[in-house]
Amino acid sequence: MDNKSIEINVQNNIANISLNRPEVFNSFNRDMALSLQHHLDECENNSKVRAILLTGNGKAFCAGQDLKEVTTPELNPGFKKILEEHYNPIISKIRSISKPVIAAVNGVAAGAGANIALACDIVIASDKASFIQAFSKIGLIPDSGGTFFLPRLIGFQKASALMMLGDKVSAAEAEKLGMVYKVIPSEVFSEEAVKLAEHIALMPTKALAMTKELLNNSMSNSLEQQLDLESKLQIEAAQSEDYAEGVAAFIEKRKPNFKGK
Repeated sequence: MDNKSIEINVQNNIANISLNRPEVFNSFNRDMALSLQHHLDECENNSKVRAILLTGNGKAFCAGQDLKEVTTPELNPGFKKILEEHYNPIISKIRSISKPVIAAVNGVAAGAGANIALACDIVIASDKASFIQAFSKIGLIPDSGGTFFLPRLIGFQKASALMMLGDKVSAAEAEKLGMVYKVIPSEVFSEEAVKLAEHIALMPTKALAMTKELLNNSMSNSLEQQLDLESKLQIEAAQSEDYAEGVAAFIEKRKPNFKGK
């Protein structure tokens, strides 16, 4: 596994994960896809990690699949492996991991790169970022959960048009459509992304994990099923150390010290 294709640094309870193939706009090859999965698993099992910040080194967030890999016979894993062993597991891990995952989209996010960002819990974008459902331009269909998340984020009609036409969406337009939480000026983007991650890492992350579970289930649950799950998880949250600390801090008029327990 090529560990250089992904950089990871754990500090202040945050795992900073950077896609690190800037010379090809952080496009994915097999080593990079497997390495990202490995690091996500490490983060899930590391109690010191309470939030994950995913970004890209260089000018791009991620340009999707490295087309050189799929057009070089001795390198090409084939689309079955690429989907079933690369992208699908990445999306599943982002959604199932019990830590909040923030996508800090610093530049272009195209194809699978865009859809990996949209699968994250919170998406922030530099004002120089852009999003492209680039698949139709080369005769492919959107993958990496794009057909699941994008219609839910921006509506069926807009998602259909963006996927079929392959239009580039600016950061400002992405915010207007509801694809991203916030756009941040590029000159302070890295610092603000870290501040956001530090802030969320100090929150009651056990409750945030339950919130994530509820949101995941809301995609398929009926209202009655969702209400039942809310009841179950709220009872569990009310028994947590973080709840006790939050109430005590409120009564004592002080800042809470949450531990994610």
